[in-house]
Amino acid sequence: MTTPPPQPALRADARRNFERLVSAAREVFAMRGVDVPMDDIARHAGVGNATLYRRFPTREALLQAVHRDEVEALYSRSQELLAARSSDEALATWLRELAMQGSTSRSLATALMIALRDEGSDVSWCRETMYAAAAALLDRAQRAGTVRTDVTVGQVLKLVNAVAFVTEGEPDGERRADQLLAVVMDGLRHPQRR
Repeated sequence: MTTPPPQPALRADARRNFERLVSAAREVFAMRGVDVPMDDIARHAGVGNATLYRRFPTREALLQAVHRDEVEALYSRSQELLAARSSDEALATWLRELAMQGSTSRSLATALMIALRDEGSDVSWCRETMYAAAAALLDRAQRAGTVRTDVTVGQVLKLVNAVAFVTEGEPDGERRADQLLAVVMDGLRHPQRR
């Protein structure tokens, strides 16, 4: 895993503002989506716009802070799954967990979409971490001969992110995501293993 950007060393009042902004962004993104004006997030946190932009100069930087814990947890989970007996099931399990996180959190799916699209974005740590996690699982399954070798990590992550996007907010989103991910995994499996 690449090292996440260091949490800034802040005075106590600045640390509280940082945490209030991240918490407010998490709530506002969940209620209204990630396109909400940044000024609304500052208001919701009870801080001034200057405080918000000093800590988070871009929306992408704020998204990364909001999802730091989830990204780290997904990476840790990928490392656990590398020890699983079945390489393609380990990959399928992790991709499902990634999709479930993305489908229940609009802003995580958006952060991943931005990260996958733009290597130089403020969410590059997120991109590198998700790529490292997915690459290790995909490579293991490809070396075992259970998953096609003509697919890339980027393609797999984009497919899973698409599943998260189309199932988010649906009353039976988890069931629909499972169905779509089963199709994705069928497509990823080596033709002789289907």
